[in-house]
Amino acid sequence: MIIIKLISKFIKVLSSAASPNQIAWGFALGTIPGLTPINALHNAVVLILLIILNVNISSALFALLIYSLFAWMLDPFFHAIGYYVLAEIPALTSFWTSLYNAPIAPLTRFNNTVVMGSFLVAIALLIPHYLLFKWFVRKYRDTWNEKIKKWKITKAITGSKVVKLYLKFKDVGE
Repeated sequence: MIIIKLISKFIKVLSSAASPNQIAWGFALGTIPGLTPINALHNAVVLILLIILNVNISSALFALLIYSLFAWMLDPFFHAIGYYVLAEIPALTSFWTSLYNAPIAPLTRFNNTVVMGSFLVAIALLIPHYLLFKWFVRKYRDTWNEKIKKWKITKAITGSKVVKLYLKFKDVGE
């Protein structure tokens, strides 16, 4: 039920008056914890940014959910990138050593090849995700929203007795 509720909130956000920038930045920031292992310090920083900045939390949670579903399949790719950065670039060896000996830096788990590789990929995808998702929100609002509402499957789902019953009782326990 949580996944259905999250998807429902996300669809409402796409149709809401929220700024495409807010939605896109929420999605872009949500990809970082979605692609990286959740128990690293940088994800706490992302959570703080989500709270402080004026971004959409629902789109961040949606991105976290989507990317978490398949990020584990990319672990060999992340490992290769992380291994290259941590072990194959001799000029960075002293930097990694001093960083590891710093008081808080080991909490970031930067010395784990999968964490390092996935973090670098997530940071590299931050701006492209923002731009792509901003375009998606605008396109959805301008053209796709009305077309999707006219689909037979959408009418069948929204018109079903189960959905109507769910919509009637969804807020009873809250």
